[in-house]
Amino acid sequence: MSNPYLNKKLLSKAQRKARKIGVRVKPYKGKGKKKLDVFDKDGKKVGSIGSILYEDFNIHKDKKRRALYKKRHNRYRHIKNTNSYFSDKILW
Repeated sequence: MSNPYLNKKLLSKAQRKARKIGVRVKPYKGKGKKKLDVFDKDGKKVGSIGSILYEDFNIHKDKKRRALYKKRHNRYRHIKNTNSYFSDKILW
């Protein structure tokens, strides 16, 4: 399975969302199952988000699945500068 964020359209959408919260994203290049690497303003990597095994809202556009994700991750998705926060703001 390949990284869906190698697609320029999906990547540019994620980059626009990331810009709104003051970070940059690039497709994950390591040997793993992540989708995106997140970098702060100084270019330092602050996390990796998403799994290529699962679709996110940018891919499937299903509002019910989005609501269930947000409910399931509600405990941690509001803590700034965590992988959960970045995933919520960029992928969902």
